[in-house]
Amino acid sequence: MTVHEGHRERLRDSFLAHGLDSFHEVQALELLLFYAVPRRDTNPLAHALLNQFGSLEGVFSASERELCEVPGVGKSTAALILMVPQILKRSRVTAANEIKHIRCGRDAAEYLRPRLDTEKEEVALMICLDSQMAVINCMELARGTVNAVDFSIRRMVEQAMKSKASYVVLAHNHPAGSPRMSREDDAVTNRAYKALELVGIRLYDHIIVAGDEYSSVNDLGGMRVYSY
Repeated sequence: MTVHEGHRERLRDSFLAHGLDSFHEVQALELLLFYAVPRRDTNPLAHALLNQFGSLEGVFSASERELCEVPGVGKSTAALILMVPQILKRSRVTAANEIKHIRCGRDAAEYLRPRLDTEKEEVALMICLDSQMAVINCMELARGTVNAVDFSIRRMVEQAMKSKASYVVLAHNHPAGSPRMSREDDAVTNRAYKALELVGIRLYDHIIVAGDEYSSVNDLGGMRVYSY
């Protein structure tokens, strides 16, 4: 057994016995990199990544292009790093899918947050509900810049009708800000409400997610103003 193999085995066994609580960030990243770089000391590469991006969060938020700009990072290493937050997101979305009915803003937020809170740009989603408020599906309507997202009201209505929705919940995220509704958000909500109303579908809520926080227009009593 080589020195590197012995070190890898000790680090792996320590993780299996005690988890990552006693690990420094560089050791945790070094351990992960073992599985992309099988025959090289990964400690220098872990240091290089942390120096470049500032923290583990920075490393896992980086794009493929940004990761591959770090010397020693190839496509296999970048793919492994990019996979970690995506797998975590998938597991959280799967857990959120256990919510079968949306009866209040909290239900909607818990269903939507795993889909939105890690996004770095604004994303607009739509949940279609049946007459019993059961979830039919959830779809992405648009993806925009960090500051704004726009989507086709016509496409929203078409998709809601195709899904045979009785109710719709709109949602989007504010990646760098508070969940407070902006003037643009208010205008979109008004347009969506009126357009859906014409085809007999009710806009039940508009949820805005900002990290761990959210706002619900319906919970605040705001949906009433769009019916006039």
